[in-house]
Amino acid sequence: MTLDAALSNRLKRNADGLIAAVVVEHSTSDVLMMAWMNDEALERTLTTRRGTYYSRSRKELWVKGETSGHVQHVREMRIDCDGDTVLLRVDQTGPACHTGTHTCFDTDERLLLADESE
Repeated sequence: MTLDAALSNRLKRNADGLIAAVVVEHSTSDVLMMAWMNDEALERTLTTRRGTYYSRSRKELWVKGETSGHVQHVREMRIDCDGDTVLLRVDQTGPACHTGTHTCFDTDERLLLADESE
């Protein structure tokens, strides 16, 4: 599967040609991670249904789980209303975070706790 031209035209890439990707676990709706995708990563993800991202530090594509075995099977991809972020719903095998935690948002560092918002 390739990215439809009309949908591709809706995407608003940053100055580096990248789009933000928010990754959510399909079964729990946990936000697992945020990564970046370029057009090639989008195409490969659509074709293989494996989470494929662009590493800004290494300046290359990486497939989630390629070395760790903690793969992501992509069940659904959506574009947000502004076209500047994609949402991936995945089946995650093993931890999603490079630190070994289930999600990259497992830290104790919170800006605002749910019960403090009122």
